[in-house]
This record gives sequence, C-alpha cells and structure tokens, in this order.
Amino acid sequence: MKKKTGYSIAGIIIAISIAAFIAIATFIVIDGNNKSTDFSSYDFNSVIQADSHNGEISDHIKGYDPATGTVTDDPEIAKKAPLIIYEYADFQCEYCALMNTRVNNLIKKLEGKVSVVYRNYLLSYHQNGTAAASAAEAASLQGYWKPYADKLYENQSEWAYSTGSNRTDLFNRYFVEVTNGEGDLEKFNSDIASTNVSKKISFDMGIGKRIDIAGTPAFYVDNQYIDFGNSNGGSLKIGNDTFTWEAALTSEQFDKLIEDIANSKLSQ
Repeated sequence: MKKKTGYSIAGIIIAISIAAFIAIATFIVIDGNNKSTDFSSYDFNSVIQADSHNGEISDHIKGYDPATGTVTDDPEIAKKAPLIIYEYADFQCEYCALMNTRVNNLIKKLEGKVSVVYRNYLLSYHQNGTAAASAAEAASLQGYWKPYADKLYENQSEWAYSTGSNRTDLFNRYFVEVTNGEGDLEKFNSDIASTNVSKKISFDMGIGKRIDIAGTPAFYVDNQYIDFGNSNGGSLKIGNDTFTWEAALTSEQFDKLIEDIANSKLSQ
C-alpha cells in the first residue's frame, strides 16, 4: 500500500518552517559543532556506524551489486570491496556533481573492486548546501540516499540558487520521483528539520575539519589524500606499492589510478 504523499495541516506547517530551520542549521553544521564528540575515538578510514554523535545515521557507502550489475548503497554489499575510497563533497559544488557521475561509472566499471563512502563537507559560500545535504539525509532515513543524492547532482542547476517554498517544492518533487510516490513525504519534510539529520551533517563536517579538507570533492585512500588537481604531482603508498603522478590528473588518469590501487589491494 502506498504511503501518504499529500500534506496534512501539520505537514504544511513543517514545510513552511524548513526555511527558518535551514537558516539556523547552516551555521551550526558548517561550524562542525561537535564539542561533545571525542573524534579521537573514531577511525576516519573505516565505515562509521550509527551512534548518538552522528544522529544515529551511519556512513553512506555505495558499491557494485553483482546480482543486478548496478551501483547500490546497500552497505552489506558495498563493504565487500577491497578498496574503499572516502569522499568529502558538497551537493552544491559543480565539480562534485561532475565527479558523482564519474564515480558511479567507475564503481560499475570495476565490478566490485571499489566502493565509495560519501561524507558531507559544506562550503560556506553555497547558500543551499545545507538544505540539500539535509534533504539527502532525510531521504536516507527511508532508504533512498543514493537515488536522492544522484537526483540532487543531476538537477543541481535547478535548485542551487532557489529559495524558500520554491526550494522546498523542488526537493519534495525529487523525493516523490525517486520513491515512485511510495515515500512518506510528510516524514521526509519533518526529518529535514530533525536534530538527527543536523547531527549527521555536523558530524561529517567535524571529521572534515579534523583532516583539514581544503576543498571539494576530496578523496582519501588509507588516510592519504588523492590530490586530484595538484600540478606539482603527488604520491600514494599502498602496501608495498607506490603510486605517483607528475601533474594534475585528467579524468582518464584518475580512473586509471583508482583501478591500479584496487588491483594492488586485491593482490595483497
């Protein structure tokens, strides 16, 4: 049976209040407001499970499902990959949108060799970054994180500078589309403005600040930063293998680097 997708009076009130919530939440989550969280107890190079500090929302990880030949965010499938990359990104970042398509294609191409953990890292000058991240996390609470995240990136130019009720309408439309009308829209709007969603984004930001993320998207393997755009080159050491590059990585070079690292992991 389909869940309700229409608004009740309470739902309308929630939707109207979201804009005010986002304005307050933006400062809190971008500040990485985790003064009560002991981040030294977390391994940032592992899939972090749900607990009270991240709003009971675990890391989102996507990988290859051999049964369907598609990219899935089922953690039990995705965690089986020998190589797990950690990505820090902002839904309003244009380059993150480009990389999202490439990352999805790479996961599919490598057929189970690599999975990617996605963590929110909001850039302060993106007016709707917090709202978009909140919407994606709210969708995740009903099992739709990946399709909603993809929808946000695919339609970035449509919502990036929208405001108020127009932004709410767009985010609601995306939710109905990715859930084929089966999602609970009222719950989605309520979750966007929830403490747990705010905690999750703030927790991700707290990690990013502690590893000194300089920009998005940022990719890490074995706690080592893949300096994608560094014209001075860079290097990674994986087990007994060292991977180097002389200049800023092209799309093809980036894909080759990830494939080589994955093959190295498989051989260890």
